[in-house]
Amino acid sequence: MEEKKHNTETSKYISSARGCCISTDTDQTLSAVNQMKCCKLSSYNWLDDITDPSAAGQTGIVEIRFKNGRKDFYTHPGDMILQEGELVAVEASPGHDIGIVSLTGELVRFQMKRKGVDPENKELNRVFRHARALDIEKWLDAIKLEDSTMHKTRVIALDIGLAMKINDVEYQGDKTKAIFYYTADERVDFRELIKKLAEAFHIRIEMRQIGVRQEAAKLGGIGSCGRELCCASWMSGFQSVSTNSARIQQLSLNPQKLAGQCGKLKCCLNHELDNYIDTLQNFPDNRIKLKTKKGKAFYVKSDVLKNLMWYAYMDDSNNMMAIPVDKVKEIIDLNNKGKFPAELELYAHQKEQKSNIEGGSEDDLAQYI
Repeated sequence: MEEKKHNTETSKYISSARGCCISTDTDQTLSAVNQMKCCKLSSYNWLDDITDPSAAGQTGIVEIRFKNGRKDFYTHPGDMILQEGELVAVEASPGHDIGIVSLTGELVRFQMKRKGVDPENKELNRVFRHARALDIEKWLDAIKLEDSTMHKTRVIALDIGLAMKINDVEYQGDKTKAIFYYTADERVDFRELIKKLAEAFHIRIEMRQIGVRQEAAKLGGIGSCGRELCCASWMSGFQSVSTNSARIQQLSLNPQKLAGQCGKLKCCLNHELDNYIDTLQNFPDNRIKLKTKKGKAFYVKSDVLKNLMWYAYMDDSNNMMAIPVDKVKEIIDLNNKGKFPAELELYAHQKEQKSNIEGGSEDDLAQYI
């Protein structure tokens, strides 16, 4: 009973601080430790049952995850059998750290290639051993200190007058070192802060600056779409997002709608960008005016995914007509031959009254890039 209670308590701490699930199965042994499916940035090992016979007995490589989405690759002896979800003691500088095996087998090689890590030329840290009971107890004690340490550090930084925000604290598994993640708009001289933190907590201090997007990924949250933030759930890297992404997708340049929780342009603006760029290659030049016997018509907007282009007459700009792209090309070809259709209404797929929509400008969005 005592062992079962200890496993349950262990699972709760790992769940709250290291992104594991608590199992709801009847078998509560190792609950949460082996529940990898809801871990932040977890990977599905689709090569789990594939092994390389030539690699038997050789030094293996596994992916180990730590707090939030921090991961790294470690080597282990060929006779050490590791499974996903296991707690292991790994080499750190100095001492050792406790991590959770997130990926094993052949898929590790693919992950290393994707992240630009060369196993042949790079000195990788080692996996010392499977985590012992004493290692886990010390690790859990360190995890319990993280929240209180973060709040106390914020108070110390405020007293010193540093213009920085402490976002998170991650203790090393042996409780001899801690990483303090912070964001700051300008360069910060935190030498005095390190002295005070070392005196207050009696540990080695490592300050690590992150950007506002990394901060959002670390803290998590719910986006305006109602789902968990992409950077906190599945995105493992960031790509630059510009106002051009919004312009190509015919979006209103409204900073309030295009900015995410981090205050920068939403990463999801890039998700469908390539599809829009490929589709727009089939669209004619929107600077060309359509000529009819009823009058000239100018371009207003596009519905890229529906392949529609909206036009309005020069003398009646409030009434817009949606014309399929192939019909627009047909009208342009007729105009080039000196022929003019009777009216655009013959080609209109849909009609709409123009409304004045308030939006921002590219200058307004410059601060969000």
